[in-house]
Amino acid sequence: MRPMVSTRSTTEPRTLSAELPHITPGQTVRLQGWVHRRRELAALTFLVLRDRTGLAQVVVKPGPAGMPEVPPEETTVEVTGVATANPQAPGGIEVTEPVITALTEPAATPPVELWRPALNASLPTLLDHAPVTWRHPAQRVKWELAAASLRGFRDTLDRAGFTEIHTPKFVASATESGANVFEVDYFGRPAYLAQSPQFYKQQMVGVFERVYEVGPVFRAEPHDTVRHLAEYVSLDAELGFIEDHRDVLRVLRDVLAGMVAAIHEHAGPAVELSGAEIPVVPEEIPVIHFRDALKRVGAPEDEPDLAPEHERALGAWAREEHGSDFVAVEGYPMAKRPFYTHGWSRPAGPSEEDRWSNSFDLLFRGLELVTGGQRLHRPSAYDAAIRARGEDPAAYASYLQAFEHGMPPHGGFAIGLERWTGRLVRAANVREVTLFPRDLNRLAP
Repeated sequence: MRPMVSTRSTTEPRTLSAELPHITPGQTVRLQGWVHRRRELAALTFLVLRDRTGLAQVVVKPGPAGMPEVPPEETTVEVTGVATANPQAPGGIEVTEPVITALTEPAATPPVELWRPALNASLPTLLDHAPVTWRHPAQRVKWELAAASLRGFRDTLDRAGFTEIHTPKFVASATESGANVFEVDYFGRPAYLAQSPQFYKQQMVGVFERVYEVGPVFRAEPHDTVRHLAEYVSLDAELGFIEDHRDVLRVLRDVLAGMVAAIHEHAGPAVELSGAEIPVVPEEIPVIHFRDALKRVGAPEDEPDLAPEHERALGAWAREEHGSDFVAVEGYPMAKRPFYTHGWSRPAGPSEEDRWSNSFDLLFRGLELVTGGQRLHRPSAYDAAIRARGEDPAAYASYLQAFEHGMPPHGGFAIGLERWTGRLVRAANVREVTLFPRDLNRLAP
């Protein structure tokens, strides 16, 4: 068998596929990437090379020793050759007279044909072979949308005077009331995987006033649905010196607009390839009170929460009535919110009870995307709220010390990254946009 490996050239700087259209024909280029496609014809072979920026066409013709051997698809290679004009090649430039150097052993046949325009494989197949299937261009652009969104999230909050923090994921107690937790053995004593950075980001408001975090959160809820994961990426923010939850909602609106702008700026090709529907964030997000939302969807007035079908109906209403992909439902019942939630403080009329909260859920195209609101900030309010749960405030001593030493009125929100990305590409299942999903049944790869 003829050797595949030629002498490697290091005299030329690396050229990325996306740079080829700007190269002067006749110039020597050096590409590195994967053999995306190998198409053998009678007189020549087309090698399509894939790198992080796209695809490049390489034309391999017979030499004095015959036709050079092209490594199998997905083998990593280096190709040194001449940039040659060809209107039919990607970007109008192909590489001819190539010297091909394999950078590893010949690659095994992939579980799916990555060179095809579409990935026609079942979701279990995609997830079982995620380290390979994410290589497909139409698959990887989903995460490029997520990555650009993260960039916009951070940039927007940085400009608004927020400080990025990172908080523990091993915690001594559960954060959210009513949610299940993963218990772990922490050096012989019980600990839990954090359901959110809530306690810590509130405490850090007492230090920085405005903080945010991007990190994993864990929910041991036995939901095997298309919208639930046991581990997901949460984009959290918390800010001090607010009037009420509407101040939080205004910051959230700016963050969403920043995420959208970053997608357009940094992931334009990903939008085109994925067919993502990027929303327009309105100057002011429509708001409906929880009690009015129940009436609108025909639910009983004593319903404590919105069901998925209610969220879809409200999303359709927001689109039809306000031309918005977003709608905020405010004033959820206090009984349905965590103990640190602030009670309703907006003008609500003389007949209103003290059952409502200064909290909201933001629906994006009919799906809950964000939970947020105003928090308690007075030590006496925490004492009463914890005792009302039948618990001893002493159990929360490490959390409450921040409030005992002075905390401003504050609030915050959390965005689920996978749900956001899933709605952008209209994914039927949130696992389609999750790099390595963790759920009720999946712990690998």
